[in-house]
Amino acid sequence: MTTVRPDRLRDDPDFRRYWLARALSITGSMVTAIALPVLVYRLSGSTVLTALVTALESAPYLLTGLFAGALADRWNRRRVMITADCVNAVLVGSVPVAHLLGVLTIAHVLVVAFTVQSVYTFFDGANFGALPVLVGRARVAQANSAVWTASSLIELFVPPLTGLTLAVLDPASLLTLDALSFAASAFAVRGIVRAMSESRAGQPPLRPRVVLTDIGDGLRYLTHHAGVRTMTIVGSIQSFAGGGFMALIVVWCDRVLHVGTSGLRFGLVWGTWGIGGLIAALSLPRLLKRMPPAAITLYALPVSALLGVLTPLSPNWVAAAVATLVWGSAYVLVIVNAISYRQQVTPEKLLGRVNTAGRMLSWGVGWTLGSVVGGVLGNAFGPRTGMVLMGLCGCVGVVFAWTSPLRRIAAGHDTQAV
Repeated sequence: MTTVRPDRLRDDPDFRRYWLARALSITGSMVTAIALPVLVYRLSGSTVLTALVTALESAPYLLTGLFAGALADRWNRRRVMITADCVNAVLVGSVPVAHLLGVLTIAHVLVVAFTVQSVYTFFDGANFGALPVLVGRARVAQANSAVWTASSLIELFVPPLTGLTLAVLDPASLLTLDALSFAASAFAVRGIVRAMSESRAGQPPLRPRVVLTDIGDGLRYLTHHAGVRTMTIVGSIQSFAGGGFMALIVVWCDRVLHVGTSGLRFGLVWGTWGIGGLIAALSLPRLLKRMPPAAITLYALPVSALLGVLTPLSPNWVAAAVATLVWGSAYVLVIVNAISYRQQVTPEKLLGRVNTAGRMLSWGVGWTLGSVVGGVLGNAFGPRTGMVLMGLCGCVGVVFAWTSPLRRIAAGHDTQAV
């Protein structure tokens, strides 16, 4: 098995396979991210149930995230990723099959939404640790930029196409694409030759007490490392605001912007987030040459918080699309910068559990609670007011970041972050 890494990522066949697997999976998941809430909204007409779909995308991290990260650090990461992809292909595929048979229920959709994300936590735990080993720590930010660039391009084109398709095709049928993308991702990961885990020889036998010890080691590293700890808290606050926004976006498009839940305008409002994400992904490697990760977070966060409030106040769908573009750029820059930073500073044996712990706190706690609270506020005061109230929470993250160790870390005065 070769261990040679080509100088350029685009010349690395193993990274190309990894990139392809992520791009395929992201494409299918983006279709599902739009189709699932639309499906529940059409079946129920309920703001709360529609918001619940968004909450169920992140809630599994609260239950399985820490265990998935600890186990992924012990198991063969390639095998974990392939198995998770195959299981999710079957789970997602059950929705269009049930629809075809005329037995699809809201309960079925919600159970699939939760179970798929539960399985995905294991993929995520393995994936976080696999990338630094596959490409080397010096190229982590560049590799993440390549993946997020693909993700942003997908978010740019897939939502408008999905919106148009939803005008003529039932959302349940669209989930077939996601099922196929999981299967294709598994095939691409299987073709990766180079190792994605270091040797696990000498590890103690896998027992419940050992797993709990592993989880504790990961949590201790996260809480004791000033930079990782602070970026995780900031990410949780931002995810709380973002979760509330995304929980209400379908209802907002329908009742406030009056673009419905399908068609080109609906897809464009959703898809401009992808343009912002593309800008962020392409900018990160260049920004890192000019300033440290802590400084990027400090400067991008206020922009993200401001747009989180202004976007819901947009007077029409065109203004909403432009505001979403700018917000997406700042929001994604904070996220991908924090992920790259964690992957660069965390020891290899802790990569899975530290990153899934961070993901659990930001995505699991922040996004889940934000989705639930956003749904409740939107139901009580209307989608626009609910979104504005959730956006204001992002300002808390700005205050916290600028009064935290990030300022000393950005100036190079905090040795804990080195």
